[in-house]
Amino acid sequence: MKPAALQLGVAPPANRGLAILDFFLRLIAIVGTLASAIAMATTNQTLPFFSQFVRFRAKFSDLPSFTFFVVASSIVTAYLVLSLAISILHIAKANVVNTRVLLLVLDTAAMGLLMAGSAAATAIVQLAHNGNNKVNWFAICQQYNDFCKRVSGSLIGSYAGVVVLILLILLSGVALSRR
Repeated sequence: MKPAALQLGVAPPANRGLAILDFFLRLIAIVGTLASAIAMATTNQTLPFFSQFVRFRAKFSDLPSFTFFVVASSIVTAYLVLSLAISILHIAKANVVNTRVLLLVLDTAAMGLLMAGSAAATAIVQLAHNGNNKVNWFAICQQYNDFCKRVSGSLIGSYAGVVVLILLILLSGVALSRR
């Protein structure tokens, strides 16, 4: 490299490329986790039973696992929005190792929280789709089809967010190993 290319405080091209990729992956994760939280939080369906006066309603807040999913997705989304500032700092400066380590630790915690929320909601969705004959729990997705479709779609966005967070963790590991 030319001596002029290594200015103090300016990221080398390889590290800058990783920092830019980190920024865009964070944006993708924000979209996935925010969309999944909104889709789950706005999910409800009402079915009439015998008449219009007696109705059965399915809401996400009726199931604690879905509530945990919405809270976990919202926390991870807020963290990802706040971490964009640090990601921008990594684009501008090369010598910020401490913040890279901090992002590595916090990304790992965020991935664990999002995975826990997604797994809890997945267990309930599987039960809603298939039921459990051994304990006489019947599948409800034949009656609440729109509810189940929306909840399942929400899980897809959440698992996409988990995959992006795993990529961010790996990217931080690569960036730290280059120093």
